[in-house]
Amino acid sequence: MASGVLLHICCGPCSLYCIDELNTEFRGEITGYYANPNIHPYDEFMRRKGSTAEACRAKDIPLITEDIYDIQRWKAFKSSCAERCEMCYTVRAELSAKKAAELGFEYYTSTLFVSPYQNHFLMKEIFDREGKKYGVKFLYKDFRDGFRTGQMQAKELGLYRQKYCGCIKSLYGE
Repeated sequence: MASGVLLHICCGPCSLYCIDELNTEFRGEITGYYANPNIHPYDEFMRRKGSTAEACRAKDIPLITEDIYDIQRWKAFKSSCAERCEMCYTVRAELSAKKAAELGFEYYTSTLFVSPYQNHFLMKEIFDREGKKYGVKFLYKDFRDGFRTGQMQAKELGLYRQKYCGCIKSLYGE
């Protein structure tokens, strides 16, 4: 049974600062978790998965990956951008909370909270709800102060850095 933190990771660059911060309290108790069925197209999904693996190796934490790829759900989504983001946060929060519960983690959180471009209030609400649903404590950390630090570390490590949030709709500016 793990007692530490399952860290949902959206991509390698976003994970670097988050791992550093979590290491101040949970050194040796952090496991990365790549589960992002929202990332499209498939080669982008694989590039981000690869950069996540490289980042976890560089920071010396284990990584669990899920090869869930669900483009049809996002292509068919017709509602607003805000509703699409809510769906995206919910999918990843639920996958992460469920995995954390299955593996016996006490806490779970996400690298999504490093991004100054995401809706922190909504994400916090969703991650908290999914944690309660699966009996895992949601560990809220506002990592935004370290966004640029993580990006600089990613550049130094030569990690792939993407130009859009990940879903097929954002790729085409919808």
